[in-house]
Amino acid sequence: MADRDQIFTALRQQMRPADHPPAWQTRRRFDDLAERFDAALTAAHGEVLRAGSLDQALEMLGQTLADLGAQRVAINAEPPLDGIDLAGRWPQIQWRVAGQQDDDLRAFCAAADVGITGVDAALAETGSLAVSSGPGRSRLVSLLPPIHIALVPTARLTSDLFTWTAERGRAMPSSLTLISGPSKTADIEQTMAIGVHGPKKLVVILYESNT
Repeated sequence: MADRDQIFTALRQQMRPADHPPAWQTRRRFDDLAERFDAALTAAHGEVLRAGSLDQALEMLGQTLADLGAQRVAINAEPPLDGIDLAGRWPQIQWRVAGQQDDDLRAFCAAADVGITGVDAALAETGSLAVSSGPGRSRLVSLLPPIHIALVPTARLTSDLFTWTAERGRAMPSSLTLISGPSKTADIEQTMAIGVHGPKKLVVILYESNT
């Protein structure tokens, strides 16, 4: 321990204040972030549904769940679904909200038909979703069910990861998942397989909103 203390003492003596460089921002600009995001995610085998409002987005969500025959759905406790009576609106579905029940969330998500999340940001350049986790927001919801549905307001659109980081003005989340389409993997012969290590289908409902 004496040697360890000496090393740390020497390092502390060499510490100097330093200014960090500003966050880098891309020079790329897109005339229409929604169109770019739609095209990029579609090219990555994702599906984008466009809605003019949250009410329309919820109608699309209900129709999508019906088309999928979803019976067990896991969601994160976050906007826009956190203020909605899910059982009252879709009583045919068994819902599980992350952080609000005592049963095994992992087991429920593993057997669920769909997982639904919001997003921290939608990156137009790559068609990626930035989804953070924490209390009431579990990675299991977006990663374990075979189908992931994300509800994305247009206010969360930004050009790319670097611009979003610079615009945040605060520390990045300690746990952040970047999702660019359904799970994809390839073997040594570059044969693409979808859904092997995560959701086989990603549906984004992109709706007009200022918040």
